[in-house]
Amino acid sequence: MEKTIEESKQGQATIIKKNNSFSKKLYLESYGCQMNFSDSEIVASILANEGFETTRQLEDSDLILLNTCSIREKAEQTVRTRLRSFNKLKKRKSHLIVGMLGCMAERMKSTLLEEEKLVDLVVGPDAYRDLPRLIEEVEGGQKSVNVLLSREETYADISPVRLDKNGISGFISIMRGCDNMCTFCVVPFTRGRERSRNPLTIVAEARDLYNKGYKEVTLLGQNVDSYRWNISKKGDIIDENTSTTNFAQLLALVAKVAPDLRVRFSTSHPKDMTDEVLRTIASHKNICNYIHLPVQSGNSEILKKMNRGYSREWYLERIKAIKKIIPNCAISTDIITGFCGESDEQHQETISLLKEVEFDFSYMFFYSERPKTLAERKYDDDIPLSTKKSRLQEVIDLQHIHSKKKNENAIGNTFEVLIEGFSKKSNEMLSGRNDQNTKVVFPKGNAKVGEYVNVKIESCTTATLIGKII
Repeated sequence: MEKTIEESKQGQATIIKKNNSFSKKLYLESYGCQMNFSDSEIVASILANEGFETTRQLEDSDLILLNTCSIREKAEQTVRTRLRSFNKLKKRKSHLIVGMLGCMAERMKSTLLEEEKLVDLVVGPDAYRDLPRLIEEVEGGQKSVNVLLSREETYADISPVRLDKNGISGFISIMRGCDNMCTFCVVPFTRGRERSRNPLTIVAEARDLYNKGYKEVTLLGQNVDSYRWNISKKGDIIDENTSTTNFAQLLALVAKVAPDLRVRFSTSHPKDMTDEVLRTIASHKNICNYIHLPVQSGNSEILKKMNRGYSREWYLERIKAIKKIIPNCAISTDIITGFCGESDEQHQETISLLKEVEFDFSYMFFYSERPKTLAERKYDDDIPLSTKKSRLQEVIDLQHIHSKKKNENAIGNTFEVLIEGFSKKSNEMLSGRNDQNTKVVFPKGNAKVGEYVNVKIESCTTATLIGKII
């Protein structure tokens, strides 16, 4: 195919013309939670309609977009360092546009646009449809920004461009925003109020993924348990016998798309997780027996200061319900050490909760004060960094013991594993996850990526099960 390259003397965007269509290269990097990776696929879809083709080669790009995370200070520092690294490339490619998307956008817009001059455009999570106009403004020589939050935007009508490498597992965003207002969290300020997506569009997206060969979907939301679609307001009837679709009902609808389509979800909130959700998981073989249930602290007073909406006792009751209704369910959690005013005794209550529950794995962090949060306004960040880190290390050490114990208990058992790709260490070994979300590696034999295989576990590490296909 013949190509003609037209480049203006003023250094505006390079255009590659193919049979009267224009092709430009988009390079996307995503940081933080799975929601950001899902949003990047929406952005890729919007810009594909504007002639942008995604590339994995930074040097080829005409537009670089970083989808950012503000949940911890370290995440923001990582993004700033990455943005500075683009300076040399921008000097060589005068038309190159660098933009920042996502959760850092509203908070950092002035600093990054005007003071540090690291980006050309800044776009918040609810303004991605405006990207074509904003890019046009930058091409015209202006800096451009849109960080307005919305009470309605869900991007339900946009079919994401799938950026994952394996074509096996796909994300589906079922809702946006959060109403919980945990005192340590920036999400309500960066992603806005909670709103759910039409369940019909969610089911259609799951079916489309399955028809394209995907074997697993993960339903995403800041708090999936509060998903709710009110048909009396929205007008889309799912079941004539009910006036709403809740999360349990949505799970069942997606599970019915295909019996061999695995269904996962993230993230749950202890105060909203119902027994109906647990019974729905138990009654569908293809809904994975794995729940991520963040606790954050094992002390009720600290939980109250965090505005989590539950006590230690409430959380442990939810754990008991999970283990009763789904006996073989794996459970993971989030832990924050060193929150404002946390005493040694309160920290030890977190340790005792970890010992009581014995989570399969955990995401563990020390407290990092975030600007604009309620905690910044109400409480002193008064725990020394050395104390935060020592408490965190105690949590990490204990979790390693529990994770190793869980994996050792799996030795001799056989699990159905969805093959996702090759092991990082060897092309002779395949890798996948079992129903409980544990990584499993095994000799490849004649198996192929995307297949389900039964693997008997022979050994393990703290994070991985090792076995062979039977």
